[in-house]
Amino acid sequence: MSLSFIRRFFSSPVTAEAMSAATQKAQSIIDGNAVAVFSKSYCPYCNQTKKLLKDNNAEFYALELDQEEDGSAIQDALEKLTGQRTVPNVFIGQKHIGGNSDLQAKAKELKSLLSSVNAIKA
Repeated sequence: MSLSFIRRFFSSPVTAEAMSAATQKAQSIIDGNAVAVFSKSYCPYCNQTKKLLKDNNAEFYALELDQEEDGSAIQDALEKLTGQRTVPNVFIGQKHIGGNSDLQAKAKELKSLLSSVNAIKA
């Protein structure tokens, strides 16, 4: 049984106020970064996503939800925004890409996609 399942099972429901704040925070991160990755530090799929981005010299912002006090509320907000509950949850150019398998499927076109949003390190 995963820690996130246990935490979610025993945690109190997110209040409307907390959900609103989490939604604003998530949207601010998405809007303020050419590439945003909502991740969990222990997740192997998240690590694969960040490695692929690093290998392509991408500048990206990664928020480790398991290290944020409001991480579960942000994850709930992302689910409402995208329909995706799992991590990683990737945005490029403010567009939802999906998870690791979605990003890996775009590996051949990733450089071009990153260049189009000015997210390549010089």
